[in-house]
Amino acid sequence: MQLSRTTTRRRPRMLLAVGALLMTAGVLTPSAASAEPGTAAEAMDQVQKAAQELTVIDEQVKAAEITVADYQAAAQSAAAQAAEAQLAVDAYEPILRAIATSGYTGENQTRMAAFLTSDSAAELVQQMTTLDMIAVHTNEIIAEVAVLQDAAEAAETEAANAAATAEQALAELEGQQAEVQKRIDQYEADFARLTAEEQAAVTTAIAGPTVAAPSLADLPLAPGSAAAVAIETALAQVGDPYVWGATGPDGFDCSGLTSFAYAAAGVSLPHSSRAQSSMGRQLGPNEAMQPGDLVFFYSPISHVGLYIGNGMMVHARTYGQPVAVTSVAGYRFATRIVG
Repeated sequence: MQLSRTTTRRRPRMLLAVGALLMTAGVLTPSAASAEPGTAAEAMDQVQKAAQELTVIDEQVKAAEITVADYQAAAQSAAAQAAEAQLAVDAYEPILRAIATSGYTGENQTRMAAFLTSDSAAELVQQMTTLDMIAVHTNEIIAEVAVLQDAAEAAETEAANAAATAEQALAELEGQQAEVQKRIDQYEADFARLTAEEQAAVTTAIAGPTVAAPSLADLPLAPGSAAAVAIETALAQVGDPYVWGATGPDGFDCSGLTSFAYAAAGVSLPHSSRAQSSMGRQLGPNEAMQPGDLVFFYSPISHVGLYIGNGMMVHARTYGQPVAVTSVAGYRFATRIVG
């Protein structure tokens, strides 16, 4: 059975969303070169600002990664639905073949045969009624197959569009990741030109002063709780390098560390500080933090740490600096993920 269908190709809205995220971050256009610093203080200031700008850009790229992953999942789901829809159409093929080869499709011929073979008016009426019922059933089947084929063709078109859009969005994202990596390389080169004292000052200004990692026994933790497991896991990573986009086990960025730590406690967190900031319950301005709370920084949100108690947090701080325990200050808000 050949049916003609008209379909409309959609614009890849998710791809546009990915581009919008990256443009918001300022990633789509290479940044202008900064003027050469004239003094050590200016050099430190440039490096500090570059580090903070990178946190915003990183977060926007992570948001775009989540968007692309969602669309890839949608493309897979659309492909599965298209396959199911086609199977539903294929299931009717034997029935349609039987209808096509049976005498019931030739209505006039069948009715003439009923007239010629009937022995009485009552038998003729009965045969004609049966033929009418068969015709109605046949028409219902054909109509149902037409609806199913419409759905199958629409699903196939949707799946093709979804796959193409996901592929384009991924290519766009990969290009922007390469641009971000260039900025990271430039930042690390600028940071390396600072003296050790200047590097320490910049790191402290960005991420707070480093403190010695405490013993678990010294922290107000409920043994075996999800918060305790997450904190123990995070503290075990102290000293591991900061690696952009990494979720462990040997390198981390900020949200990579918190998601890794909570995964050990059976709690799934997205690899994005901004996405994590919308999870759990945001603490009120006068509400005290508890160990296991997540602490968020900057506007827009682009950094996260794990509060461990006693005014301290553990976090993957910034480029070139390992995972460390620092004091908590200057954060925007905290959220309670468990408890």
